[in-house]
Amino acid sequence: MKYTAIRGMEDIFSPDIHIWRHLEETARKYLDSYLYSEIRTPIIESTSVFTRSIGETTDIVTKEMYTFLDKKGRSLTLRPEGTAPIVRAYIEHAMDKLAGEVKLYYIGPMFRSERPQKGRSRQFHQIGVEVFGSGSPYADAQLIMQMSQMLKCFGLKGFTVKLNSLGCENEKQTFSEKLKGYLKTHKARLCQDCKDRIERNPLRSLDCKSDACIQVMRDAPGISDSLCPPCRDHFERLKERLSAMRVDYTETKNLVRGLDYYTGTVFEVTHPALGAQDAIGAGGRYDNLVKDLGGPDVKAVGYALGMERIILALKEVPLELKTLTVIFIATLGDWAKIEGIQLAEKIRREFLDRVAVLTDIKEASLKSQLGNADKSNAKIVIILGENELEKKQAIIRDMATKEQEIVAMADISEEIKRRLG
Repeated sequence: MKYTAIRGMEDIFSPDIHIWRHLEETARKYLDSYLYSEIRTPIIESTSVFTRSIGETTDIVTKEMYTFLDKKGRSLTLRPEGTAPIVRAYIEHAMDKLAGEVKLYYIGPMFRSERPQKGRSRQFHQIGVEVFGSGSPYADAQLIMQMSQMLKCFGLKGFTVKLNSLGCENEKQTFSEKLKGYLKTHKARLCQDCKDRIERNPLRSLDCKSDACIQVMRDAPGISDSLCPPCRDHFERLKERLSAMRVDYTETKNLVRGLDYYTGTVFEVTHPALGAQDAIGAGGRYDNLVKDLGGPDVKAVGYALGMERIILALKEVPLELKTLTVIFIATLGDWAKIEGIQLAEKIRREFLDRVAVLTDIKEASLKSQLGNADKSNAKIVIILGENELEKKQAIIRDMATKEQEIVAMADISEEIKRRLG
């Protein structure tokens, strides 16, 4: 039997792994500069964590979750998104008792059983940010600015930030009924999914990608017309602050999110390189979720970026990723091999983040080792034999010019430093 990865789940390895690491390392450095703390939650949670937060009538819960019973009959689910587990952790560990706002970020895999297509896998990865403890439009504005700037740090250009407000929970319900009436009058023109959504989740019809539904939704009522004065004030203040911060955005009246916990501000970032399924990230405010899951009444806002989708968009952009200089230590004889392994470790420690050091592990000839160094794109080869070691010397070979020179063992670090520049 030939074993393969499960459809919709992929192995990630060289050379693609380099761009994955670029995103992860850039995100960590950038979010650390905001004094965010990284959080890592289990990939499996009690199913109710998601049904109570995401919403029992959402597509994610009804169609896409990987849910199973364990040996004790408990219903468990592979996490389909990152916010609900973090809210569970926030409540469980009483993070509301910490001073000031609690600012967290995560990087990791999510799972949804949906049809694999471009930019959409059954196992996918997200970089997410959550801020607990502020209901101010300044928190929303800073988060949207931060998301935009981080995408630019990744090297991404040409994306669009879309913005809307869903209002408070009562307004969502009022608007949902209003939209339901509109959809019923145009039911014959809707796709089957949107026909099914009329009763259970009409808001999701607003961002349907079916051409027929897009036509219908152009004349649909907008939720912004139903906002109460406090929600309207919050939204207007947010837009003013984004403009003052020079953050480009497009107000989009039909923008909603596929998760029921969102209220108030919602936003999405799209990129034309992805075609019809063009979202690369999204977020918004979820001021009721902490309380709904049994915690204190704490307001919160966050977003998540899809790493696979960002990588697809970045393939249109020439990136200059940081690379390590490769040093190969070629050895002749047992004594030289032991000394070579120890020297390699010393060089790695001294030039961490600047070099990668390889040694021979096959007991190959010098010619073969030089060939391996060439295949590894080594810039420098250090040759050690028993004669060199007796004289406390090494031969350093420049692989580009093929020039060689003898260097004292005590001076190798300084010589490497000189060659690295």
